[in-house]
Amino acid sequence: MNNTITHIQEEAVALLKELIATPSFSKEEDQTAGILCCFIGSKGIVHSRAGNNVFALNQHYDAAKPTILLNSHHDTVKPNPQYTKDPFAPLVEEGKLYGLGSNDAGGCLVSLLAVFLHYYDKKDLAYNIIFAATAEEEISGPGGIEYALNYLPNIDFAIVGEPTQMQMAVAERGLMVLDCTVTGKAGHAARNEGENAIVKAMKDIEWFNTYQFPKNSELLGPNKMSVTVIETENKAHNVVPAVCKFVVDTRINEQYSFDEVLSIIGEHVQATVKARSIRLRSTAIAIDHPLVQAGIRLGRSYYGSPTTSDKALMPFQALKMGPGDSARSHTADEYIFIQEIHDGIDLYIQLLNQLV
Repeated sequence: MNNTITHIQEEAVALLKELIATPSFSKEEDQTAGILCCFIGSKGIVHSRAGNNVFALNQHYDAAKPTILLNSHHDTVKPNPQYTKDPFAPLVEEGKLYGLGSNDAGGCLVSLLAVFLHYYDKKDLAYNIIFAATAEEEISGPGGIEYALNYLPNIDFAIVGEPTQMQMAVAERGLMVLDCTVTGKAGHAARNEGENAIVKAMKDIEWFNTYQFPKNSELLGPNKMSVTVIETENKAHNVVPAVCKFVVDTRINEQYSFDEVLSIIGEHVQATVKARSIRLRSTAIAIDHPLVQAGIRLGRSYYGSPTTSDKALMPFQALKMGPGDSARSHTADEYIFIQEIHDGIDLYIQLLNQLV
């Protein structure tokens, strides 16, 4: 395979246009998975599909060598209702490619695929390179990266393609959603009966709103807990509610495990607290990791990301990095600059050239 950088940049943009034109909401990515299979297959590359996940190994894969995963997702959220353009029409205006998923994370996906093609048939690489386009990232679904990893060989570290303006997100906050239930005793409001579950819940809510965890993170700052939903089953104005339920969104830095956070919460609140999931843990790749050091030598900055990605579901170190801007994600009239894709491919290759 003799692809010049310019050619694979042009192919990447053309592929992204095709992906934009094909709806691929989470759990409904079968058509874009087919497009990716056709594109990779047209290059004569053996590839595999597991569910709506598509992946391929470099031609000279050697199980004795360490392996780098290049990963991004091809599912999208549903279009923001404020779109003024057709979200499925890949329109180019003033250097911007508009369309749903163009920025999050289509530009990253096609850039990493272009980089995989660049290295695909090279001999004597120090690392194997695997490309994986995965599903269900936007909902952290079980049919995405977790499912795909069952079909992949051992991986040493990864680049996760998300829009970071090609800066390095070396850490991510973990996400844990808590369902909290406070129990009181029903009674008639006029007769000062019962034990008001709302009043009891207010004390817990105030604790969640004001508690400061002692360990901060240089990259991610302090843990954050936000009460986002509150409700009772009682609909009558004259009945003291026996049960009050509320939801807490917790964003956890890399200094704490979810079990530690739950233990601290349990020591301070009356509510029964249940975590919906402990899958989306906080993660960090070491600053002295060769991949991060390679980025630093290229003038890339590093930071802690407040958002979560498939990086949270990987049992190995991963760097989140890609073309585009996170601020455009999930917005109306989403776009990515075509030059961002070209530059992203070039920077990815410069980064990996220092390793492979």
